[in-house]
Amino acid sequence: MELKDFIPIVQLCEHYSVEVSFFNELHEEGLISITTLEQTSYLHQDKISDVEKMIRIHRELNINTEGIDAVFNLLQKIDSLQNELNKLHNRLRLYENDY
Repeated sequence: MELKDFIPIVQLCEHYSVEVSFFNELHEEGLISITTLEQTSYLHQDKISDVEKMIRIHRELNINTEGIDAVFNLLQKIDSLQNELNKLHNRLRLYENDY
């Protein structure tokens, strides 16, 4: 675990104009994982795109963190189903080319 892969929560709050409590609520809901080192809270850089989606859901749809959890889980399920559909479509294309 290298510190360069993590971004301080305070810096994210300033950049996205959200309160620290928003990140704490996302963490309590299990949507993000916050790492604390030397009394500073950090978020891994790989989760930034997820957090940006959550912030948009919160702002544009005025949805609380419990609702964000539900919406985000549905979006992940849609992505999973879309990937499965693409795999099946590709397999079907292989059989169609054989005939």
